[in-house]
Amino acid sequence: MHNKLVVFKNKEIRRTLHNNEWWFSVADVVEALTDSADPRQYIKKMRQRDPELESYWGTNCTPLEMVAPDGKKRATNCANTEGIFRIIQSIPSPKAEPFKRWLAKVGYERVQEIEDPELATKRTKALYRAKGYSDAWIEKRMRGIAVRAELTDEWKNRGINGEPEYAILTSEISKAAFGLTPSEYKNLKGLERENLRDHMTDLELIFSMLGEAATTEIARRQDAQGFGKNKIVARKGGRIAGEARENLEKETGGKVVTPENYLAEPESRKRLTRKKKG
Repeated sequence: MHNKLVVFKNKEIRRTLHNNEWWFSVADVVEALTDSADPRQYIKKMRQRDPELESYWGTNCTPLEMVAPDGKKRATNCANTEGIFRIIQSIPSPKAEPFKRWLAKVGYERVQEIEDPELATKRTKALYRAKGYSDAWIEKRMRGIAVRAELTDEWKNRGINGEPEYAILTSEISKAAFGLTPSEYKNLKGLERENLRDHMTDLELIFSMLGEAATTEIARRQDAQGFGKNKIVARKGGRIAGEARENLEKETGGKVVTPENYLAEPESRKRLTRKKKG
């Protein structure tokens, strides 16, 4: 499954591909439409006051794995476009109609992306630009996404059974490359729900790519099969990036790993980017 965030009125809504269609986090949708501080409690009360919605809840909603606010992947109640439309009927919100139009547009874009995958890349770039990222950073981020996809495809072909095994192998690469697990890295940057790589600097992205690309190449060359052998390969690939990072730090006297993040407003982010270039 491929997880992505979409934004409605500055509210982030998690979605994931399931059976080749988008499924959305019900809690995120409720929060976006109600501004509720406790969307799960709102959902509970909504189901109590709408017996019909409650009777079809198991049909409308499916638990799918998503990244939770604490950065961990958990089963999250999700609904497809049709299911979300039914849930919206139980939400007395002036935002409902604009949200329906937005949701229909998102669903239509998915159909377009199936027909022309390049559109997905273009839309992702546009979203990053809207958030204030520089074109140079975006190109590295997009390349990193491609490198990551190639690695996970390789793992799948070599007997790795998805999550949580992907997460364990990724942690091995990260520890060898940066001296930190992904969760430790997020803590360093002060992140919670956010995607770690969306908050990496150019150099952090480059060394992340190196570690994953090296892991892919070693796995192919050594024909690593199964979790145990690929765990060893992950450490080797990460170590190649780690040694390169250490050599750069020795030559420059600076650190690649940084607590900097991109939680700042777009204009502040642009100033930070210009400062780094200078």
